[in-house]
Amino acid sequence: MTPLKHIAESTVRRLSAYLRFLEDFEAQGHQTISSGELAAQGGTTSAQVRKDLSFFGSFGKRGLGYSVHALATSLRTILGLGREWRVIIVGAGKIGAALAQYRGFRERGFTVVGVYDVDATRLGRALDGNVVRDQTELEDDIHRLKPEMALLAVPAEAAQPLVDRLAKAGIRAILNFAPTPLVAPANVTVRSVNMALELEILSYALVNEKE
Repeated sequence: MTPLKHIAESTVRRLSAYLRFLEDFEAQGHQTISSGELAAQGGTTSAQVRKDLSFFGSFGKRGLGYSVHALATSLRTILGLGREWRVIIVGAGKIGAALAQYRGFRERGFTVVGVYDVDATRLGRALDGNVVRDQTELEDDIHRLKPEMALLAVPAEAAQPLVDRLAKAGIRAILNFAPTPLVAPANVTVRSVNMALELEILSYALVNEKE
């Protein structure tokens, strides 16, 4: 199987979308699906579906389509969802608190094991089984809890120093909600969620929608 790190991000995004469609189909009792049906759900083409899947092996049979259950199982393995991932959240404001209480993480194999903040008024607050701890405990807790990922929901000016601390402590994947670009070591993957950018894309779509 081709290592995931050599696959384009756009392909990984489509694989994630395919998995969600397959899970819906399976819940509806469907046993097989064609590349055309999967393409229609994902807004792409049959050729693109087949190309995306071909990076990881041979799936399905010509004229018979794909087994919904088997393909969904394979995609979960490809996306690393066949195991538990331990996650910490740094920042317990509105965004961080909402993330800490989002039940969908656990359903996908992501378990929040710690939530941190610097605001004394937030420390000790219970968020879906986690008590907000002081950020001074980060390094000790990372060593003890061994999380693989961190969600960063802090003000822009606090983000880079925290990335430096998280990387040094052993975190290798960070999802950033702070509105600022971040620099991390080569062995640390940082993904940023820019909500303003997403809204701008939606506004563009609205002003350019076809009549």
